[in-house]
Amino acid sequence: MNLRHALQTLGPGILFASTAIGVSHLVQSTRAGAMAGWGLVWVVALANLAKYPFFEFGSRYASATGTSLIDGYRKMGRWAAWGFLVLTVLTCFFVLGAIGLVTAAFLDNLIGVSATTGNNATPWVAFVVIAGSTALLSWGAYTALDRLIKLIAGVLLIGTVVAFVAAMFHTAPMDVPPPPADFSPWTGAGLAFLIALVGWMPSAVDLASWNSIWTLERIAETGYRPTLRETLREFNLGYWISAGLAVLFLGLGAMILYADQTEFPAGTAAFAAGIVDIYTEALGTWSRPFIASAAFSAMLGTIIACLDGYTRSLTASVLTLRNSQTRSTSGVSQKSRRLERRIGTSLAAGALLLIVAFPDDIKTLVDIATSLSFAVAPFVAAANWWLVNSPDFPEAARPSRTLNILSGTGMAFLVGFGLLYLAHLTS
Repeated sequence: MNLRHALQTLGPGILFASTAIGVSHLVQSTRAGAMAGWGLVWVVALANLAKYPFFEFGSRYASATGTSLIDGYRKMGRWAAWGFLVLTVLTCFFVLGAIGLVTAAFLDNLIGVSATTGNNATPWVAFVVIAGSTALLSWGAYTALDRLIKLIAGVLLIGTVVAFVAAMFHTAPMDVPPPPADFSPWTGAGLAFLIALVGWMPSAVDLASWNSIWTLERIAETGYRPTLRETLREFNLGYWISAGLAVLFLGLGAMILYADQTEFPAGTAAFAAGIVDIYTEALGTWSRPFIASAAFSAMLGTIIACLDGYTRSLTASVLTLRNSQTRSTSGVSQKSRRLERRIGTSLAAGALLLIVAFPDDIKTLVDIATSLSFAVAPFVAAANWWLVNSPDFPEAARPSRTLNILSGTGMAFLVGFGLLYLAHLTS
């Protein structure tokens, strides 16, 4: 493998991992471990495996065609392009609001604004986080995003691994008690949580289009167009690192929170402070920098990547409905960049309005966002599968038979949980 080419290709997969490692890992995976020990690890593993093909198809499509998945949706018909645009608008503000609130909570805990003032200052911290992230993306575009995310990812990986190894000395993995006898993921509150956990594990399927956009941005930035094999290798690196970290966060919840029968913290400031304090108490004061840095890095990377992804995908959706190409390997026009800035500012404003409406309720925003994303996953997954198997897609780049079989299994998984979700709503 050519090291220079590998470094030129490196970026989109790391961005995907940063998008995934956030609320789904830090909040939902940790909650899963705190609720049932290792009892829900199969859900995390199965969700990552079942959704894998539909995210991989984003990178595959961009590499083979030189255009984004959103261009592909337009080729399916205006109905598909409009459907994706409406779906994105319906979910983006809840997703960004939830992520912004969690990120602000951990930053608030680090710098102690609420503790100093005696009031809940997290919404004000959220304003700083979201405004700062929006300004960074507007000023630095993909280059700044790529460099910052790689730095954040390194801090996150080291901090999480150190914390997990330390947790094993607190409670050995095999010593974690089994789930409570009365716990069931198929009824009541357990089912509601199961649906939310699967909805964003490792991320929402409709975000697969971001992979295709980031792949094209990386090519435009470096001037090097990697082979399909190189593109997929880089994506797989980011994807499976994020899957492994999901298990580590669940293990942290199991070995510390569940083993000590500690209640999962609620509320924004209480949530962040509680998570860091609980882990520090169990592992020792030496661990606080690792726990705090890992948690904040996870969320900072996620809010920046999600702001960028939603901005680019919404811009692409508008352009494709105007019959303009969204992106290519040569980049985008200045006119498109100006549209991106306007959309990015609107997204930031909408997310902050939601945070004002839910200033102290992380759980509500997270569960709404994850459940909405999950409900539409089968439709987006089917569209992605069709695009990479359609007659006009390059035959040499089409998925293997094994990957298509996994796609069918993943589709059954998504449809099955979708029906379960509908049954839960009507019960």
